[in-house]
Amino acid sequence: MAGCWVRSILTACRAALVGLVGAVWLAAHATPPDDDAVRQALLAMRDAAARGDVARLDALRPQVHGDLTEPLADYWWMRAQLDRANPADVRAVLQRWSGTYWEDRLRNDWLRVLGARADWDTLLTEAGAYRMNDDAEVRCYVALARLERGLAPPQELAPVVQQAWLAQRNAEPGCAQAAGRLIAIGALPAEVAWQRARLGVEAGRLAVATQAVALLEPAWVPVVQQAYNQPQRYLDDKVTAVRQRTKEVVTLALIRLASLDPQAAADEAQHLRWRAQLTPQERGWVWGAIGRRAALRLDGQALSYFERTWEVELPAEWRAWHVRAALRAQAWPVVLRAIERLPAARQEEAVWTYWRAHALQATGQPEQARALLQRVAGPEGFYEQLALEARGQPVTLPATPPPPTADEAATVRANSGLQRALRLIEWGLRNEGVREWHYEVALHTPGGLPERLLLAAAAWACERAVWDRCINTSSRTRQQVDVAQRYPMPLRDLVEPRAQTVGLDPAYVYGLIRQESRFVTDARSAVGASGLMQVMPATARWTARKIGLQGFEPQHLHDPSTNVTIGTAYLKLALDEFEGSIPLAAAAYNAGPGRARQWRQGPVLPAPIWIENIPFDETRDYVQRVVANTVVYAARLTGQPQRPSERLAPIGPRLTTARGFDPSMP
Repeated sequence: MAGCWVRSILTACRAALVGLVGAVWLAAHATPPDDDAVRQALLAMRDAAARGDVARLDALRPQVHGDLTEPLADYWWMRAQLDRANPADVRAVLQRWSGTYWEDRLRNDWLRVLGARADWDTLLTEAGAYRMNDDAEVRCYVALARLERGLAPPQELAPVVQQAWLAQRNAEPGCAQAAGRLIAIGALPAEVAWQRARLGVEAGRLAVATQAVALLEPAWVPVVQQAYNQPQRYLDDKVTAVRQRTKEVVTLALIRLASLDPQAAADEAQHLRWRAQLTPQERGWVWGAIGRRAALRLDGQALSYFERTWEVELPAEWRAWHVRAALRAQAWPVVLRAIERLPAARQEEAVWTYWRAHALQATGQPEQARALLQRVAGPEGFYEQLALEARGQPVTLPATPPPPTADEAATVRANSGLQRALRLIEWGLRNEGVREWHYEVALHTPGGLPERLLLAAAAWACERAVWDRCINTSSRTRQQVDVAQRYPMPLRDLVEPRAQTVGLDPAYVYGLIRQESRFVTDARSAVGASGLMQVMPATARWTARKIGLQGFEPQHLHDPSTNVTIGTAYLKLALDEFEGSIPLAAAAYNAGPGRARQWRQGPVLPAPIWIENIPFDETRDYVQRVVANTVVYAARLTGQPQRPSERLAPIGPRLTTARGFDPSMP
């Protein structure tokens, strides 16, 4: 018997050894996966993953085996079945791709599933390995798990949940569940739920408001819905607001009315019954909402509405509009006070540091102003450039740092995550590739890659003409600034001659392209804008007719030459339409000329004040970036120092001497 056992062991060992040798030989002599076949399989897996088609993913997965992109294939495969997968199977995939972006992405998704299941023990075990840690829902679920397992006192967890919940745009379940639990045990006051409801109503998100109110009492939800859908009627039907619940719903109705008609809300808020029955806190939120909505409409009354809110803590974005309304009125003492009511971290942002300095200068405090300007002055960024010029210095470009060494280049090129990201981008999986690239340079290790490796990674992306990754990666450095990486000029033989032909400054065209597409020739926006200059099909057709371009079809926008021809022509038409104003033309390019015409009505304003009061966050940021980009590109192209003010003439209503505008301009 013993001899048989020994022979069995020896036989098994020999079989294992033969298998191992065979596996090694096969690995050394196996035919590498065919790139095109893998690409086609991966694209098919993306479509199957979008449908949640696990059977199709199962069938396609072997075709990606052994390829650099296999972690993404495994992520899609496991993600599609997370809601019913065995934890051991999920952990096997996590372990197999340990250290990659797709491991951390899968863990993020799994933590959400575990939270929804209330599987607190597994969640707490897995949360410790979650590296990105940038998901508010996961933070709330972890806080709830720690509460339920008695691992932290409620008072410690309440601020974490409150901050995450109030910042969420949509009605997500995790933070609401955690907040509801903390409210139920008295660790969070009911006022936080009402604040959440006010934010939802003001933003036009009824689901956010009703979710918050339901945590306090589900029976109140229909009343909130009525106040939201018919605010004026609800208020007309109310004579008194004695109960706290009624006060809160009246507050919601007034905030909703403000979003529809600020003047009507102001008239209603001044009724004696609301002034007498609402608390100062409730009245402050109402006037804050009215002020914000009036400011968004560039209404001169906005500042008077905000004057009723000084003693109330308002959301930071509402208070930012208080500052903008004061800027529009050029009421410098009010600008200072309103900035002081922003959260401390927001006050340190370049925009508010610059305007605080400007207000100090305007109120006779030049030394304090100069010290603040020094903190933000620099060659990049809209307010950084303005601060530099306010200190009497033009924008000059920093010296180029030494190029990456051979060792630095080898280090980043050996990074499998960066290799995979480039392959995914080049295979048409741009979203997946961009996310993995960002993870590797910014999130895999705390603080991201060191600066020299960032420059090396950016250089690699530039070499592969992946310009958006080149720009964004290089822009992460603080001490060593490579302007050529951050502000590249590809397609010079196309862009510069075309700009000069139509009478545009090439620096302006480059500045706009950098903001529009980051030089990604096949870029396509969610609303259908295409190509380098992100031209909408309707705009392209109109422009083609204007310039006599024959045979144009929207699909031609993917051709860089056609795209630049159409885009520069439209930009020139916009510039002429707005009397040569670079900010106005940029606003028209982004948001449409009709809106730009509307926004210029009112007083004549310094261009920076006008730009800061653009009602659309996206367009405001866009115009600021295009102007700042243009200044840097002008310095690159001319080799001369630049002054931003030369491109920032005052903005106001159309001059009577200006030529008539083209009402057909899209």
